[in-house]
Amino acid sequence: MDIRAQLSMNFHMDKCIGCHTCSVSCKNVWTTRRGAEYMWWNNVETKPGCGYPLTWEDQERYRGGWEVSGGSLRLKLLKGPGKIRTLANIFFQPNLPTIDDYYEPFTFDYQNLFNAPAGDDQPVARPKSLITGEFMEKIVLGPNWDDDMGGSPLYASNDPNLKGLSESQKELLTKFHKLFFFYLPRICNHCLNPACVASCPSGAIYKRGEDGIVLIDQDTCRAWRFCVSACPYKKPYYNWANGKSEKCIFCYPRTETGQANACAHACTGRIRSVGVLFYDADRIEEIAKTPDERLVEAMREILLDPCDPKVVEEAKRVGIDENWIKAAQNSPSYNLFKKWRIALPNHPEFRTLPMNFYIPPMSPILHNAKADAGGTFDPENMDFFHQIDKMRVPVRFLANLFGAGNEQVVIESLKRQMAARLYRRQQRFGDVAGGNSAVSQMLNSVGLTPNDCDEIYRLVSLATFQERFVIPETHREAQSTVDPRLMYEKRGTVGFGNKKKELIGRQW
Repeated sequence: MDIRAQLSMNFHMDKCIGCHTCSVSCKNVWTTRRGAEYMWWNNVETKPGCGYPLTWEDQERYRGGWEVSGGSLRLKLLKGPGKIRTLANIFFQPNLPTIDDYYEPFTFDYQNLFNAPAGDDQPVARPKSLITGEFMEKIVLGPNWDDDMGGSPLYASNDPNLKGLSESQKELLTKFHKLFFFYLPRICNHCLNPACVASCPSGAIYKRGEDGIVLIDQDTCRAWRFCVSACPYKKPYYNWANGKSEKCIFCYPRTETGQANACAHACTGRIRSVGVLFYDADRIEEIAKTPDERLVEAMREILLDPCDPKVVEEAKRVGIDENWIKAAQNSPSYNLFKKWRIALPNHPEFRTLPMNFYIPPMSPILHNAKADAGGTFDPENMDFFHQIDKMRVPVRFLANLFGAGNEQVVIESLKRQMAARLYRRQQRFGDVAGGNSAVSQMLNSVGLTPNDCDEIYRLVSLATFQERFVIPETHREAQSTVDPRLMYEKRGTVGFGNKKKELIGRQW
């Protein structure tokens, strides 16, 4: 067992209202300098939709993430021998998104509004490029260009997650008057097996040993931009003004002092929670090679029970502080992903082992289940628990997004959410068909207890600030028995198994 700690963020999809307060707070704090105008370390997308950058999930185009080839794990970006491929593309990245895939950042000529002389015509503020400084004829794209329109056929048809859906299932997402969409907030996943780290020729990207945050050393970065190509989530960005790559830093200056991330702190819908996970770094390669249908379960297996005495003893032995152990034992991330099994990773098939998790949305199913008979709650015919397959957002779509195509893990999450809701309804109103016995049978069928339902209800509905953000302070003044600089020893090299510390996290 090679125990490590990891900070992890969770997102409750049914509570996101798409207000972008998280994106604006992150933008104001971290990306206001020249060259970072187009960077959105936190962004909120409408699903189904193209996303930002355009169709970032299409790895046939971008070649991000890992693949298993001949029993070995290798970067998709490196077709052929790693060093040869790297050398061939070191001055040209064929899989990089272009500025048009993001958008050309712009402002408006507000001075013309303020200073225009009196006249018969209303002055206008023309758009002006923040890169060239020239006026733009028209704006064709923005960071949230398809915001609130992702359910329309025009934008939904380009969503890579529609792969494998039947025409009738696609119609559920795009039919006029019935189209449905939801919001997908995204930050860097600070993966256990980050492709950006493994791809960097200069070794500028590293994963911090004390909290798992992935960072870019600005002094070491040489702007090769392999990190942008290799990351399947497209969360590293190139700053064209200073010639460096930049990315989400998980607000480490805040988390080190126990404060919540800027995006999470500002969240209007209170959809986010942050907690600590313990995992076994010895199993990273094994888990990353797991077949798609077992990836989510394998990711749960790599996480360690923070209440297990053996885990606690090992954590203390390697120098993990007491406050981190206590935080892991009260972690919303552990409970949502492993204990209650209702949160899921975003695109685990990329094999980076992402460490942020999403509670999939319980879309409106009343109209479908009742054949448009008004869509009202009917306690005498409460069969919604068995109507998961009639959701407005098809399970296949959610499985492509959160389950590496495995519909069962999504169905399990949705049924557990539904069971918890029906349990609370019975407790409050007592009008669920079949009463307490039916609810008890329902809970048993999904593996939840009444206490689990009460805890789920509190965390997602009533939790205090301290319950949602269980973030321990970092104590660097205490000398760890394991040097944090070496805690990445067994991760990040192409193919794994490289024991030479000087090559850790490097492609060369």
